[in-house]
Amino acid sequence: MTSSTNTQNLLAACRAEIPALTSRLMVAIFTDNPEWTDYSPVTRADLQEGCRRYLTRVLDLLGSNSALPESDDVAASIGIQRAQQGVPLEVMLRTFRLGGRILWDALLSNADDIGPAEFREVGPALWAVIDGLSSSLVTSYRRTELEQVRRDERHRHALIEDLLTGRAHDTNFAARAARELNLPVEGTYVVVTAHGNTPTLRIGTDTALAALGIRSVWHDRVNTTVGLVSIGKQRITTVLQHLRQQVCGPAAASPPVQGLAQVDTAHALALVALETLPTDTQGLVSLDERYPEALLVRSPDLTEMLVSDTLGPVLDLHANERDILLQTLTIWLAQNRSAANAAPLLNCHRNTVINRLQRISTLLDRSLEGQRSYVELSLALAALRLRKPRD
Repeated sequence: MTSSTNTQNLLAACRAEIPALTSRLMVAIFTDNPEWTDYSPVTRADLQEGCRRYLTRVLDLLGSNSALPESDDVAASIGIQRAQQGVPLEVMLRTFRLGGRILWDALLSNADDIGPAEFREVGPALWAVIDGLSSSLVTSYRRTELEQVRRDERHRHALIEDLLTGRAHDTNFAARAARELNLPVEGTYVVVTAHGNTPTLRIGTDTALAALGIRSVWHDRVNTTVGLVSIGKQRITTVLQHLRQQVCGPAAASPPVQGLAQVDTAHALALVALETLPTDTQGLVSLDERYPEALLVRSPDLTEMLVSDTLGPVLDLHANERDILLQTLTIWLAQNRSAANAAPLLNCHRNTVINRLQRISTLLDRSLEGQRSYVELSLALAALRLRKPRD
């Protein structure tokens, strides 16, 4: 603000009272609505020095002929320090307002030699300075807070990645990771994997599970979302039921394992189970529901040989006949090789089913009956369902 000699003298008189004004501000902080005060992470000496710097900066800016800076170094440094200490932003803004009120009282007390018209300019200028400093405080506080969140998230990300790569076999690391992630070191875990390229989990899954007494952490990777779920004292079937209510896309759960030291193994098994799911799957499956498919995806070369040797001649047919025969074979096997039961599902007569099966048998040059045929044909059809759709 533009200041006359009288105004400068007024500000000088207030500067001389900075120690007393700082003490007044310290008292006001802890007596004026103390329930809104949370400076517990800050030492008294640190808080007092911050108050002194703030009050001095307000008077310096009031006595300056230059425009208010867009970002003030003093307010910004206070904001950074208090954010790092964990002081709530509302507490800091309240302190700035209390400091402004104390300075206004000091200005009034020392305004004997300044005219009313000139003094009227002081009030708006004072609150303009405080608004500017408050803005700088908020900006620096929020920026620091965001940086802390990002840093904490990077640290959390690294911890979970280390767990997934087996570092929890080191008991010291396992104890530290458990403490920082709020998970038990021991106890039963399942690992959940979900495709990460589309929304697969409902928002707030960890919160919803926590309300049911299930502790979990969730971690986004490049192509998947991974969840470490502590079973606690609940039944595994109960936990899986709760998890299914949170899933809205393809997801898979590992078998239960004991302790954080085994989550790397559980993660690998959950990925195998996830790989067995068609891309249009909606819902969570557990590995024990997908053992045949898991065996197939773990041996892709053998799987291709199985498909070719078992179903090759049928696959070489024109698409229409091929699809009808494959559908018939699939439903017939699912109906315990009963043509009578398969016919209604295929919307045809029992004899039609039998004729189609004879056509398949002729093409494959083998009987469709017997345990070995049942196993090989079932696995080959499962392998076809696992194939990625062609573009």
